[in-house]
Amino acid sequence: MADFHARPIPADLAEPEAWLFEPDHRGLVLGSAQQEATADAAATAAAGVEVVRRRSGGGAVYVDPDRCVWLDVVLPKHDPRWSDDVREATYWLGEAWQRALRRVGLETDLYRGGLEQTPWGRLVCFAALGPGEVVIGARKVVGISQRRTREGARFQCIAYDDWDPRDVLDLVHLSDAERDAAAADLTGRAAGVGARLAEVREAIAAELLDR
Repeated sequence: MADFHARPIPADLAEPEAWLFEPDHRGLVLGSAQQEATADAAATAAAGVEVVRRRSGGGAVYVDPDRCVWLDVVLPKHDPRWSDDVREATYWLGEAWQRALRRVGLETDLYRGGLEQTPWGRLVCFAALGPGEVVIGARKVVGISQRRTREGARFQCIAYDDWDPRDVLDLVHLSDAERDAAAADLTGRAAGVGARLAEVREAIAAELLDR
């Protein structure tokens, strides 16, 4: 898992690439600005969860091979979809996710606002919305983060079968009172795709891997 997140954007990237991440164990993936101490070492060890850091920004993300779809897209600067505007740079990718979700019967909207500032957004990825992310109603269903270099950008995307804030909250350093408050606040912030997860994996692969 750590090796995947440490992969650099290729210096000689000629064409866009899509990388389907298929881990064989559970993990807690910290954002690039989060400290290792964000994770509760005792809790992650007891749960058998690996802690790694990705190079893109945002809050912590829980990974379970049976409950999520994770796909990265690497885009060179010469690609026509490239945008120098960090906010607009993810719109095309969010729209690809919208098309994939429509294939399995889910109607969504694209969030085009700025990065939300919420009480738990710096801690938990799905606690706040960022540009280009996909929502059902007001609930986040696809998370997207990005890392930009001179070579291009790496976009990291994840969707779940079901959203449970405790998946992350039980693995990070919080007091019991903070954890309960966060769980209550975040329960309605995001949503999963339900039993359609395998179909969603195939649909987004068709949108991004087969083109």
